[in-house]
Amino acid sequence: MRDHLATGLRTDGAGALRIGDAGREVTLCGWVHRRRDHGGLVFLDLRDRYGLVQCVVNPETVPATAFREAERIRAEDVIWLEGVVARRPDGSVNPDLPNGDIEVRVFDCRMLSETATPPFPIDVEKEGGEVSEETRLRWRFLELRRMRLTSAIGMRHRIAFQTRCYLDNRSFWEVETPMLTRRTPEGARDYLVPSRVHPGSFYALPQSPQLYKQMLMVAGYDRYFQIARCFRDEDLRADRQPEFTQIDIEMSFVEQEDVIETVDGLFRHLFRTCLGVTIGEIPRLTHAEALRRFGSDKPDLRIPHELVDVTEDFRETGFRVFDSVVESGGVVAALRVPDGADASRSVIDRWTELARSAGAGGLVWARPGGEGWSSSIDKFVGPERWIAAGGRSGAKSGDLLLVVADRPRRAFSALGSLRTHLAAERGWIGTARPWSLLWIVDFPLFEEGDGGGIAPSHHPFTAPPGGMESLSATDPLEIPSLAYDLVLNGYELGSGSIRIHERAVQERVFEMLGISREEARAKFGFLLEALEYGAPPHGGIAVGLDRIAMLFAGAESLREVIAFPKTTSASALLEGAPSPVGEQELSDLHLRLDTSGGPA
Repeated sequence: MRDHLATGLRTDGAGALRIGDAGREVTLCGWVHRRRDHGGLVFLDLRDRYGLVQCVVNPETVPATAFREAERIRAEDVIWLEGVVARRPDGSVNPDLPNGDIEVRVFDCRMLSETATPPFPIDVEKEGGEVSEETRLRWRFLELRRMRLTSAIGMRHRIAFQTRCYLDNRSFWEVETPMLTRRTPEGARDYLVPSRVHPGSFYALPQSPQLYKQMLMVAGYDRYFQIARCFRDEDLRADRQPEFTQIDIEMSFVEQEDVIETVDGLFRHLFRTCLGVTIGEIPRLTHAEALRRFGSDKPDLRIPHELVDVTEDFRETGFRVFDSVVESGGVVAALRVPDGADASRSVIDRWTELARSAGAGGLVWARPGGEGWSSSIDKFVGPERWIAAGGRSGAKSGDLLLVVADRPRRAFSALGSLRTHLAAERGWIGTARPWSLLWIVDFPLFEEGDGGGIAPSHHPFTAPPGGMESLSATDPLEIPSLAYDLVLNGYELGSGSIRIHERAVQERVFEMLGISREEARAKFGFLLEALEYGAPPHGGIAVGLDRIAMLFAGAESLREVIAFPKTTSASALLEGAPSPVGEQELSDLHLRLDTSGGPA
């Protein structure tokens, strides 16, 4: 008997029973997953958090009152029953259940709580068009009863628990940081909270605990972690929510290798304890190599096909588009599509639009055949060029080459997006390598900003490897950084870096980003002040717990591993948030609505 599940109303969890329990009398409680009536026998599939068990009510072996109760029971009613665990008769074993070889033969049962008719059937595990996501999120407490979601939430719990175990065993302390904090620019919009006692002033919900964990390093708490709640007011998608959870780690007196080794160990532990999978050494790619070979800084290495630089094969072609790109320092990049020569014009047109949406000016195709090479630019580029490019890319008869000519980052990025799309469309990812972990290292310190100028490649607290000396480079985009990302199956799981621990270096980085000394003091004064009081060399990483859970659980969306998620418009349909507030509440916060209905 599993004593820890026993309560005053039950002896066991229904789904926790196994063949070893055969012959034992049990008392169970739970929800009726499914009810079937077979020739006088009533079969009840009883469900709780631990799974399902089949229960059989025989009118010849139960009191008449209990059988009448069983006859009126319907799906999703909450019931109590007593019975004995027995091996199922030959031919009736259910191989889809871990306890499909047993059943509970009921002595007595009664209703504990009768259900209203649910808005959708709970026992339909595979969702389709019959139930909209809006309906499921409105009735989320019912959808959470579905065993697939129950399993996903359980996986999330195990990941968080095992993370705490691993880090505690390595002398990390879990320290909570504030939810109400000061607004600091971290790349996304803040959620703001008006202060009642400080009229006209606002708190911000943290986008991350970044500055607080650096404060803890200055305080001497040299191994910190937190299962941290974070908030960002940004456009949503399947792998993004306005509030999310990350595994936050920071360490003092470390170099980049120390942080990476710690996280390597954490993921070996998580894979072993949560999935029963042993992973080997996690490979590494430089940021530049990842872009050149895969067109992404979060490549999925399960996809076998790489991008190829064929610039040398297209110098001085006489084709103005290619020649102007090559002369200006751009590249001609190619992606081989095995057995893609039979792609129709409409399919290639669709791929072209995908490449354009990813930043490319266009897409050129070429294919080898029995009569030599043909391409979409035959009248400009002769077959000898394609023979060379085909040899470089490994193309053979029946294949298709997709080519983009542009600035290096744009060309590789566009083909990288197309590579990911084609992998799903053409089934390039096999089942032999279900997990692909990867470190991306040697990021640049800065990247081109959206509105011109430069922006941090990670965040403005990332250290360059040479300190102040590195920041004197002529081209800021060439300055390296001590930043690193962890990637799993094409998803960025986490970003980290060694931090700046000297005030002069931090102020210089702010200056290069166009942040004046006055603005830096106003927004980051407490950090700059802390860096003057014996700040140790330190670094860390933040890893997305939601994304780990999504991938470990085999889910397609973060919403499947978050108990009460938001929609893509950041609405909470279950409780109806966000919602208007009354004039008195606004007055207490020193706010009023303008005539258009927005806050003023």
